[in-house]
Amino acid sequence: MTDRTPRLDLPWLMPAQAQKHVTVNEALARLDILVQAAVMSRTQTSPPTQPEEGQGYVLPEAASGEGWSDQASGALMVFHEGVWTAIQPWAGLGVYVQDEG
Repeated sequence: MTDRTPRLDLPWLMPAQAQKHVTVNEALARLDILVQAAVMSRTQTSPPTQPEEGQGYVLPEAASGEGWSDQASGALMVFHEGVWTAIQPWAGLGVYVQDEG
């Protein structure tokens, strides 16, 4: 058995695992990002200077800036706990893009 779920890449609680709350909190954060996913834009090429918690973007080609330049285009980037979290999308993942409606 792997240590993550196959579709949403959520961490499993493992037998005799220490600090289970860390694993549960990681899973809840990923669910918060992915369930009814919504982003601000998929054309913005650099991160905003003062992002809000939970604010997200889909990276376009040639994205730049701290936390963005090392990710592949199409990645779902969400500002979470003071850093950009990258999630690679998969076929069938629906994401609402606000500036496109």
